[in-house]
Amino acid sequence: MTIQKTLTIVNKLGLHARAATLLVQLANQFDAKIVLKKGEKEADANSVLGLMMLESHQGEQVDVIVNGNDAEAAMSAIESLIEGRFNEDE
Repeated sequence: MTIQKTLTIVNKLGLHARAATLLVQLANQFDAKIVLKKGEKEADANSVLGLMMLESHQGEQVDVIVNGNDAEAAMSAIESLIEGRFNEDE
């Protein structure tokens, strides 16, 4: 099963090192391939460096594409993390 959703980065610092690390740790908990896309750039959610190369800043949108047995659970968890500002105060 493949699920795709467009999410908006809401935390002040965007997808920086700590946020990318949290996303990688979360992605690794699921039996699913998770890819984030912004414009022409694409990154595997298992790569901190790849995610940082997307240069996603506050207010920008990323497409999250999840494929695998845990697709629904993974998408739900990623959506919560991004909408929850990666557990940051701002």
